[in-house]
Amino acid sequence: MVRNYQLYLIEDEFAAHYFGRERIFFQLFQEHHKAEGELKFITNKQITYITKSLEVLKIHQLIQKQLGKKKGFRAEHGTYSIGLSGKLSTAKLRVFQDLITIEASGSYEAETIFFEVLRKCESSFMALDLDHQRFGWLKPIKERKYV
Repeated sequence: MVRNYQLYLIEDEFAAHYFGRERIFFQLFQEHHKAEGELKFITNKQITYITKSLEVLKIHQLIQKQLGKKKGFRAEHGTYSIGLSGKLSTAKLRVFQDLITIEASGSYEAETIFFEVLRKCESSFMALDLDHQRFGWLKPIKERKYV
């Protein structure tokens, strides 16, 4: 089974406000994925409003630094891949201006390695697997407690 993830960086104020109600983000991205015409235009504007552009160079540097010497890691033409033969787990990561995509198969180890690196980079990455109705924060937001 192939898993396709889209990772978006959610603006901090929206991430904090919708903590615990992540399904609302998922529904927006799912609706955008299926939409056409006017609705596609509207959902695109909403997504642009709640997401931050990625610091592409920073992310590339972090991935290279954290994974460059890892067994099974490869970087080719801006695509990073991890293949763990013993675990039968593979994942490919691509960085774009507005999102990161990860395509994974086999066990979850390879994609988890990418997730671990990315969660160190930013605090409000939301991962979405639209095909399998799965979503969540890479780094769960702690609820703010006011005294």
